[in-house]
Amino acid sequence: MNLPETLVRKLEELSRQHAELEEQLNDAEVLTDHRRVRDLSIRKASIADVVEGYRQFRAMYKECVELRAVIAAGEDAEFAAMARAELPVIEGRAGETIERVKSALVNADDLAVGSVILELRAGTGGDEAALWARDLLDVYSRYAAKKGWSFEVMELTPETSAGGIRSVVVNVRGEGVWTELAFEAGVHSVKRVPATEAAGRIHTSTATVATLPEPEEVQVKIDWAKDVTEDVTTSQGPGGQNVNKVATAVKLVHKPTGIEVRMQESKSQQQNRDKARRLLMARVYELERRKLHDERSQKRNAQIGSGERSEKIRTYRYKDGIVADERLPGEYPLRDVLSGDLGAMFGDLIEQQTSRRLAEL
Repeated sequence: MNLPETLVRKLEELSRQHAELEEQLNDAEVLTDHRRVRDLSIRKASIADVVEGYRQFRAMYKECVELRAVIAAGEDAEFAAMARAELPVIEGRAGETIERVKSALVNADDLAVGSVILELRAGTGGDEAALWARDLLDVYSRYAAKKGWSFEVMELTPETSAGGIRSVVVNVRGEGVWTELAFEAGVHSVKRVPATEAAGRIHTSTATVATLPEPEEVQVKIDWAKDVTEDVTTSQGPGGQNVNKVATAVKLVHKPTGIEVRMQESKSQQQNRDKARRLLMARVYELERRKLHDERSQKRNAQIGSGERSEKIRTYRYKDGIVADERLPGEYPLRDVLSGDLGAMFGDLIEQQTSRRLAEL
């Protein structure tokens, strides 16, 4: 029942972090900052199961050591017989507990991310693709409401001809957002009869989803004065025409990476600047995260972590009333998914990912 030294070090470090977070959350000064309290609470919750399980394991491990000592001493035959009967029971519980701890451990980093930026874009399919992007946005909005997550539309570009959307940027905040929504990155394909189709033929359209963990400022170092150029212009509508006379739209370019962000949703220049900075930080963070992932992948034969999800990940078949995820063997009721009931599918994806990560420990 001895654990690898690297695993023990990691578990001890998380126990220390948990104690520090608990101390900060009891600090009167911290309690006045609601955003900090929320972020600290999410980080604490992300490792709570790991730490509690590890403490239980240590207690059971200590009990096993004591039982073995009683058996080895053999001074009291009856007591030794009781110890021999009890030992395998405690060892079994300890083994089950440490397996649960490992499962929680491999997902702890994901659980610690409490804010995600979703970017949805209409893909192939013209007006129908724009309508599909709008429908996907509604699915995520409904699921966020069921989970009690905040759902903020940061930037939306409509497709005025049919009522769909060209693109939208959304910030979703709450416990477990990255653990689940990270699976949504990729191409979502829909097979259905478009509202504009007079002959009743089934068309295939797509929308792409990008999921970016929103980092804390301490995780991304950007010199806003030296590394970023900022342009302030009037907002533009479809086709590029100006839609107002006041310069409120903000465009940021991160010179080291070439990443460009534009925000014009708000009528306030400062609000657009704040949102643009948040999105730029998320994109720079994601770039660095992918670089690290690629470096690690080169050292292993298989991809690690969440993997790349740039290809088609899911097909929504209206005629059959089902949703098929490319990564899973089963199918899911279309009606449930469209109403925002994504929990069953996310649960299966998390289970699959956890098994893969455990195999890599």
